[in-house]
Amino acid sequence: MSAPANSETLGKDEGERNVTALELFFDLVFVLAITQDTTFLSSNLSARGFYEGLLILALVWWSWVGYTWLTNSVDLDDGPTRVAFFVAMTGFVIVALATPEAFGKDASVFVGAYAVVRAMQVALYARGASAEEARAILGLAPGFFISVVLLLAGSIAGGDAQLVLWSAALICDIGVPLVRGTDGFQVHAGHFAERHGLIIIIALGESIVAVGGGAASENLDLALVAGACLAVAAVAAMWWAYFDIVAIVAAHRLGQAQGGERNRIARDSYSYIHFLMVAGIVILALGIKKTLANSGDPLKLIPAIALCAGPAVYLVGHVLFRRRNIRTWNRERIAASILLFALIPLAHRIDALGALAIVAGLLVVLVSYESVAHREGRARLKTQLGS
Repeated sequence: MSAPANSETLGKDEGERNVTALELFFDLVFVLAITQDTTFLSSNLSARGFYEGLLILALVWWSWVGYTWLTNSVDLDDGPTRVAFFVAMTGFVIVALATPEAFGKDASVFVGAYAVVRAMQVALYARGASAEEARAILGLAPGFFISVVLLLAGSIAGGDAQLVLWSAALICDIGVPLVRGTDGFQVHAGHFAERHGLIIIIALGESIVAVGGGAASENLDLALVAGACLAVAAVAAMWWAYFDIVAIVAAHRLGQAQGGERNRIARDSYSYIHFLMVAGIVILALGIKKTLANSGDPLKLIPAIALCAGPAVYLVGHVLFRRRNIRTWNRERIAASILLFALIPLAHRIDALGALAIVAGLLVVLVSYESVAHREGRARLKTQLGS
């Protein structure tokens, strides 16, 4: 994998670091987690199942985010640190394996493994980070503990109580950094932006994997080939929308910021807003999978929502990402996201392949229009940023 931009573009500061092989290895568990979450969503095609799948994804995302901040601070060449990372990876794998039955018989396994992942994060900070960062993570640790307790209580209670308690656990987990702030942590701008760019690629890869999943039980006929081509076109357009200029400008903005401002941008733009992008990609993967499995029939309601709302949520993430970083609105992407949401009733009525063609076509038209309409401005901006 290559970085989304070069070191100059990413505004690397003194002491900047690159994404390491261990981090990329660690991120492979996120691939499994995303795949398992797509499997959960595919097997629970109801409004409740849809919410449960997104709740699991958010919990997994937030635990991964913690390690993204961690690797800005600790020395990964240290032997005991590597072993600790492997322990955390093992916990992450078990979380992923428990995902399909996280709201069933494997709830306690999910929580136990999740607790190991979070505990290892705190332990690694306390062992390998600076004294200031160790104090900062210990300030957040009570929120981690309360979250795990709520998850455990939910896994024991089951049913509606589990859904409520796990939702409360997520709110607690993501709310603590807002309340206590992120002062004390160190953010290497280039490393941070690169790591999140790579995770977007990993998530987009899940949509490609969904092509194989949806086609697994189908004959390789013209409709399936056309569906695969449309799916790749949609995913490619989403890749283009992020990496053509959005990632470059945001990374440069992060590199320009200093101290507490940089930390707040990292928290808001990457830890929070990037979840919308990843969630949108995972939701689209569900829509693609169901489309290719039933290309000649209309999609059921949840898959129709997934096919249209997935890229819409992804674009909403882009709009907020731009707004947070450069304080302007992207009107084209706002319009495209509104149109995608409006397409849901149509996608529920026409054949699935036709719905995928409309979604892919809209995304391709969007990035094509932006490339032509803003060609000169983008070229100047890329030159200024050294891309």
